Amino acid sequence: MKIRNIWGETVRNIGLITQTNPKSPMAEAFRTLRTNIQFANIDEEIESMVITSGQPSEGKSTVAINLALTIGQGGKRVLLIDCDMRKPTIHKTFRISNLFGLTNILMGTKTLEEVLYSQEERLGSVYVLPSGSLPPNPAELLVSNRMKQFLQKAKEKFDMIVIDAPPVGLFTDGAILSTLVDGVIFVAAAGEADIETTQRAKERLDKVNANILGVVLNKVEMDSRAQSGYVHYGQASFHNKSAAKRKKRRRK
Repeated sequence: MKIRNIWGETVRNIGLITQTNPKSPMAEAFRTLRTNIQFANIDEEIESMVITSGQPSEGKSTVAINLALTIGQGGKRVLLIDCDMRKPTIHKTFRISNLFGLTNILMGTKTLEEVLYSQEERLGSVYVLPSGSLPPNPAELLVSNRMKQFLQKAKEKFDMIVIDAPPVGLFTDGAILSTLVDGVIFVAAAGEADIETTQRAKERLDKVNANILGVVLNKVEMDSRAQSGYVHYGQASFHNKSAAKRKKRRRK
């Protein structure tokens, strides 16, 4: 597989905290998230997931990137896809070109190998697929048979597929993608998430029977006296449905 390298030393920023500061509480939060996902569905292994939120700027892309990197650190071959064809950001974090990507694959003008990025020295077994040129009809592309076929073929080459999707509270793209993967991680920013938008997002996912693995509570300011002082992107709390059911049974 011939893949282009991500450009050198230009990836030093908060978006890659698990790489730039792997011993930080923030990086540890993502390792905890990775572990919780592994135990979310014991009967069926999670091999693909969508990361979404209710509205923009809640940190879903940062969660998607660092979760993918953390899973890769666990020894798995990971494909990170930017499916936000309305406002893609993953290419900005890695400082790579977004000229070609997923849209070009779906249009049949490029192959996966031609548009993948990697850097083994820094990212190990994580491969990055940018969104590519922005289409006028992103929802139609995502619901197409070509998208289904692409993900099926990708599952044969990668152990885990992590998809960064548009905010599901505003667009249907995330709900569409949730029907093509094994699970969904919902990101909500503390003090920023709009209740009505978040509820609408949850309803959209429920309507398509999405498997919501859990919720990441992002951008939490912790008391400085707390033992784990995670701030901003550092606090990642995971709540899965199976754990909630166990608590409910205990109360009864």
